[in-house]
Amino acid sequence: MMTAPAAPGAATDTVLSLRGICKQFGAVAALTDIDLDVAAGEVVAIVGDNGAGKSTLVKVLSGVHTPDAGTIFFRGEEVRLDSPAAAREMGIATVYQDLALCENLDVKANLFLGQELRPWMLDDVAMEKDSWRLLRELSAKIPTLDVPVAALSGGQRQTVAVARCLLGDPKVILLDEPTAALGVAQTAEVLDLIERLRENGLGVVMISHNMEDVRAVADRVAVLRLGRNNGVFDAADVSSEDVVAAITGAADNVVARRAARRAATPRTEKDVP
Repeated sequence: MMTAPAAPGAATDTVLSLRGICKQFGAVAALTDIDLDVAAGEVVAIVGDNGAGKSTLVKVLSGVHTPDAGTIFFRGEEVRLDSPAAAREMGIATVYQDLALCENLDVKANLFLGQELRPWMLDDVAMEKDSWRLLRELSAKIPTLDVPVAALSGGQRQTVAVARCLLGDPKVILLDEPTAALGVAQTAEVLDLIERLRENGLGVVMISHNMEDVRAVADRVAVLRLGRNNGVFDAADVSSEDVVAAITGAADNVVARRAARRAATPRTEKDVP
């Protein structure tokens, strides 16, 4: 069994590591040599323009796509995520943008959908107890378990989706655009939810286009550009402008122009060693 290599600057409590992940669809290279580290109790935001490879990376981590090359390490050991079930059993849970909730069912039924407690018949008492435990851990603002999901706000629905995936006791949670199409109050509710996940010691990978949300909760920001790593930044120290420059490639252009100017500038005698 291979042991995860220590990456420069990586936390000692790293729970998930990617090294050299590649994924190709026909002639299109969706991911090329992707490296990523996620520590317990850390929120890592993955940002990038459309077509940068964010969705493909989430599907690799969730077991939907198997990488063509590279290595995935989970809790220090090399693993193979060849199906969504394998990822869930390993301890990687995914909440997709559409949430996959049944709007006609109530909160409790959605939480235990497909994983009902039934020693010999449905154990409603145990499921209700576990439901309230999960919602309290997330500081959820849901008054009753009997309300249909269709009657909940966007933030409350996101909470139900996250609480459902916590039933499997995951170590890493992937959130795909968790605040997309939400209002200000609902977005604040979801960001508070992400804070609760971090406080509970989970590693969180958040895909987002919203730089304000990223700066509000992320510890580190990983930029993807054209399927490649294009910078990992400490969220507390980097400006939104620098992140946007990495996303659009403007930072690369500045470096290239500076290098070109240096190469075109005639050298003087004092420049010669």
